[in-house]
Amino acid sequence: MELYLQSLQFTAGVVAPIFIIVLLGFLLRRWQLIDDGFINTASRLVFMVTLPILVFMSISRTDFQAVFNPGLLGFVFAGILASFAVTWWLAARLIHSPGDLGAFVQGACRSNYGIIGLALSYNLFGSTGLSQASMMLALVIPMFNVLSVLALTLPMKAADGHGAGFRGILLAVVKNPLIIAVALALPFSYFGLHLPETLDTTGRYFANLTLPLALLTIGGSLDLRSLRASSATAFWATATKLLLLPLVLTPIAALLGFAGQELTLLFVLFACPTAAAAFVMAKAMGANAQLTANVILTTTLGSVVSLSSGIFLLRLLGTI
Repeated sequence: MELYLQSLQFTAGVVAPIFIIVLLGFLLRRWQLIDDGFINTASRLVFMVTLPILVFMSISRTDFQAVFNPGLLGFVFAGILASFAVTWWLAARLIHSPGDLGAFVQGACRSNYGIIGLALSYNLFGSTGLSQASMMLALVIPMFNVLSVLALTLPMKAADGHGAGFRGILLAVVKNPLIIAVALALPFSYFGLHLPETLDTTGRYFANLTLPLALLTIGGSLDLRSLRASSATAFWATATKLLLLPLVLTPIAALLGFAGQELTLLFVLFACPTAAAAFVMAKAMGANAQLTANVILTTTLGSVVSLSSGIFLLRLLGTI
């Protein structure tokens, strides 16, 4: 029980600041200190500028060659691809609104690994855990962004009657600011290149704006009536994100021979709540941003219990 309480306390400590900023955004909107104009402008600023810079800074600083683990990365790649594909295939049979479908798929599959995952990995395993987690992050950032663009774009194109032509899909992916950031960062990571100190400091300033601005816009967009209206969809997205994916993918990883630190990091990756970036992308690309905000809120709160329980179980089994 003491181990569980320790896990719960730490997870709550990581998640609490995120929830507090979301709550602050909700209150600021109610007090009319921020309005729809601010939310729209801030969301666009995050999507076009600060989030791409954050993605670039995260990937460019990761030394691929020092922490390269093909087996682990291969499972991460296959697991994320399968989770998006299966979730999308099942959701398409139940959700008929294209805006809701894209928001559901992204919300159910996209992890906040860059914030919560790295913090948990470092707390559990120290610098070795952080190194492996950073290597995984360098893979999942481009994957989540490409797959999210597809999930948000294809249903909308099909509904508009434009079809899902290869050229249109490719154009949507190539023009996405986050994908551009990934493409620019990969040579820096692979060849060990570094930005000049002035540009590096400026980049960090912009990157540090991302999470507070994104969370404030999520809070400002929260609508309790919308939360009630989309409760069933948000519930299933939350259940998929926090329960179904980790409960399916973690045992598969164990059966394939992953154990110890690697197995725990995989669990954390698949069990993390939905990333705040999902809201920014949904809003910028015309999907159901309010549903996305609801899923981010519910998965963030629920992850306090689900992540703590999973870590506690892995400790009991001797993995940690």
